[in-house]
Amino acid sequence: MSSEYLSLSPLLQTHTCLFVRHFLMFPARISFDAEKLLFMTFSFFAILTTFCEGPWVAVAQSSNSDNATTIPVNVGVVLDLQKWVGKMGLSCIKMSLSDFYSSNPSYNTRLVLNVRDSKQDEVAAAAAALDLIKNKQVQAIIGPEASLQADFIIDLGNKSHVPIISFSATSPSLSSIRSPYFIRATQNDSSQVNAISAVIQAFGWKELVLIYVDNQFGEGIIPSLADALEEADTRVSYRSLISPSATDDQILQELYKLMTMQTRVFIVHMLPALGSRLLAKAKEVGMMSEGYVWILTNGITDLLSSVDSSVVASSMQGVLGIKTYIPDTPNLHNFMVRWKMKFQQDNPSILNPTLNIFGYRAYDAARALAMAVEEMGAANSTFQMLKASTGATDLDNIGISQNGNKLLQELATTTFTGLAGNFGLVDGQLESSAFQIVNINGNAARGIGFWTLDNGLQRDLSSVNTSKYSTLKSNLRSIIWPGDSTSVPKGWEIPTNGKRLKILVPVKNGFNQLVKVTRDPSTNTSQVTGYCIDIFQAVIEKLPYFVAYDLIPFALPNGSSAGSYNDMIDQVFYQNYDAVVGDTTIIANRSLYVDFTLPYTESGGAMLVPYKDDTSKKAWVFLKPLTWDLWLTTVCFFVFIAVVVWTLEHRINEDFRGPATHQVGTSFWFSFSTVVFAQREKVLSNLARFVVVVWVFVVLILTQSYTASLSSLLVVQNLQPTVTDVDQLLKSGKNVGYQHNSFVYGMLKEMKFDDSRLISYRSPEECDALLSNGSAKGGIAAAFHEVPYLKLILSEYCNKYTMIPAFKTAGFGFVFPKGSPLVPDISRAILNVTEGPQMTEIENAWLTSKTNCQNSTSSVSSDSLGLDSFWGLFLIAGAAAISALLIFMVMFIKRNWQEVTSSSGSLWEKTVELGRRFYQRDANSHNFRKGRFGDGVMNDVGNEIAAVETLENTHFPPILSSDSSQNDVLTNEQGMPSTEQGLPDRVEEGCPQRAVDVELTNVN
Repeated sequence: MSSEYLSLSPLLQTHTCLFVRHFLMFPARISFDAEKLLFMTFSFFAILTTFCEGPWVAVAQSSNSDNATTIPVNVGVVLDLQKWVGKMGLSCIKMSLSDFYSSNPSYNTRLVLNVRDSKQDEVAAAAAALDLIKNKQVQAIIGPEASLQADFIIDLGNKSHVPIISFSATSPSLSSIRSPYFIRATQNDSSQVNAISAVIQAFGWKELVLIYVDNQFGEGIIPSLADALEEADTRVSYRSLISPSATDDQILQELYKLMTMQTRVFIVHMLPALGSRLLAKAKEVGMMSEGYVWILTNGITDLLSSVDSSVVASSMQGVLGIKTYIPDTPNLHNFMVRWKMKFQQDNPSILNPTLNIFGYRAYDAARALAMAVEEMGAANSTFQMLKASTGATDLDNIGISQNGNKLLQELATTTFTGLAGNFGLVDGQLESSAFQIVNINGNAARGIGFWTLDNGLQRDLSSVNTSKYSTLKSNLRSIIWPGDSTSVPKGWEIPTNGKRLKILVPVKNGFNQLVKVTRDPSTNTSQVTGYCIDIFQAVIEKLPYFVAYDLIPFALPNGSSAGSYNDMIDQVFYQNYDAVVGDTTIIANRSLYVDFTLPYTESGGAMLVPYKDDTSKKAWVFLKPLTWDLWLTTVCFFVFIAVVVWTLEHRINEDFRGPATHQVGTSFWFSFSTVVFAQREKVLSNLARFVVVVWVFVVLILTQSYTASLSSLLVVQNLQPTVTDVDQLLKSGKNVGYQHNSFVYGMLKEMKFDDSRLISYRSPEECDALLSNGSAKGGIAAAFHEVPYLKLILSEYCNKYTMIPAFKTAGFGFVFPKGSPLVPDISRAILNVTEGPQMTEIENAWLTSKTNCQNSTSSVSSDSLGLDSFWGLFLIAGAAAISALLIFMVMFIKRNWQEVTSSSGSLWEKTVELGRRFYQRDANSHNFRKGRFGDGVMNDVGNEIAAVETLENTHFPPILSSDSSQNDVLTNEQGMPSTEQGLPDRVEEGCPQRAVDVELTNVN
């Protein structure tokens, strides 16, 4: 072909693209004939352009083939070629490579596509990938299309170090962190959850329902979406899973269930094929009317062009959606025109093909791979084959790509402006961009605002608010809601079309705290109350939807019970009633016919046995209340306090003076008698009084604690059961009891109890009478039942009986027919009730003991008291005593130090003298003066002589001096004190102030 013709090709391309672009943007009001004419003209230009382009491309390829540096690089493509996304994706990949190498003819590498059809099957996709890696030794694989197919192919990529590049697998479970060789050339589904949360916050909805497809694609987004909604203080009240192969009847059944709920806000996450069916059925049952809110994820809105416009117009009116934002650029328009021409050329049977976001992603992914391969080069593009072992499979024989890691690094750093915006990978996946909020009206989606990570909701991307993140609904344009309403739905309603459940309740003669049926003969109506009923009502209130029900007593016309618990369960099994609510025990045999909810009471069965009167006491039981270390510490402190009190008192208190044995005995008597507060000696020193007060407080605490602990020990010794296990009962041959019409009868038979030894009871009072009589008098030795029943008996007779574990049960549960959809919801609601404070309130209202006795012996502590419980008290007492001693010693030394140190004796003599003064009584003490002189005045000579004799007998210590003349002054020739000279001087030395008073008194 001539060069002039070749030069005409680009010009012709440009004019053709401009014409087609103008054609695509032509107003919709033109007539059908005009549209047909324009289409024929468009087809002519397409053929002409293709004719001109073909040889030009061939020449380019031919010239490149002459370049010795051009290296082909094998690349695999695994797509569902039978589906639209696969066909469109492959076409965009081919166009991307053609455009890339046409604009870069000097590049040394060329990607060679090896295409495989996965045939909409996970196994076929994995087999195709294995074939490409093993036989074609591809350097990378583009695809697969679906997240389910990608899961296994990713493992093959990791094993062979071949990057797997998917432009449409959006499930968050395909984490690039977990799979380093998986490249997600599209956005993760989780990237939109904050946009959805912002919309929910904008309108203030607090509860919603998640509806999603039951596969990896549907479940992948749920954890992150639930977290985002929880941060927005919005509760997911129900999760509805729709099978990918669900029939219309199954979809209708689920929608009818949703209609019974109060919540009217639904978030839908699934692909358009299933989503359009779901919304069509929702329209059919009236769930597209005013008051409902439907929010679609980008799984549907990004592919809305693939949905039949008639379905959109009839079934999706008023629906909100989150759509990935694609910037509208001239390059994008140019590609759309060229792609449509090329696709129709290759697929003439497909009329009016539509391009969606996955086509743009496929185009950008192929371009990114071509750029990365060119940057990497094709050197050493081989596989290292592993040494195969005997019996190895195809998986064991695949090699490892030598360029895989390097290619992965090049892809991670590749950035450019693609058709869908900026292309750049963060942690192996395309970084998040803005989302557009759309409102479906007519047969298309109308943009009402945008959401960005930095600014939240905003009306236009150009009006960027950099101040703060916003979730205001004023940032969105007006919305037309389902039912052509312009008012914002409140998000909930009380349903009125729900079915009323017929629920059986047992009629009991005893244990009415659990279930009580009160019949009014005049109106022939019954009122049902009790512990089990209150729990059921609380559970129903916790359900995310409304359930209407009627409680029907299982009774005969005369009001008596119509049968056993098994008979009630049979009524549910035969579908005569919808449920059983009451004290129904969950056991394996019953679960074969009905479904039970989770238990709402503690599990297990026990036997109730009387206490035995054991009057034998251990000889040394009185030592058990305290541990040995506490006993030893207490005795040591008694001795220590005795020493401290004697030290503080013996110089001034006659009670603590006398012979040494007397002083020791008195001191210890005083200290130990504080145990019973029987001390008779007076304490005269203020320091001693302070020590004694603190010590008496410690003794008081110790004695009270000892008394309480000893009482507990004696009580525990007395509260011993008469029977400790079931085997003991079996060997003894004594009678045992069970509740009438209870399953316990069958369990006792299984335990090998003889039928003649089994006695039934109907009420706690009858059980108490049987236990009180005992087996020898026609009563029973033990009563078997579940823990809740026995607790009711103990609440009235706790001082007489105790519980011994005997057998295992699951507890009480509510009964529903097999396969009832209410069972999982009610079970979850039971958990909410039992874990909250409401359960405690119900138990206190019905099961609390009405007597002032303990429920079990477990509340009686028999542990010995240890030093760790009282070391603080001993610390206080020791600190007080030591402080008093220090104060006393300082005062004593200060008073006598000068006199002792002024002598000329040796240090030992001075120390001995100081000790002698310490041991002697303190004549200067107010206590001694008060005791010797009294309060009166000595008016006669006899009193004076008595005073003088008293002073003489006080044994004042002599002055340490070598001058004996001083002593002569104190006595006369007969050895008596001199009243004229010596008395004043001597008194002055020993007790100056008081002696002067005495002398003046004598003169007067």
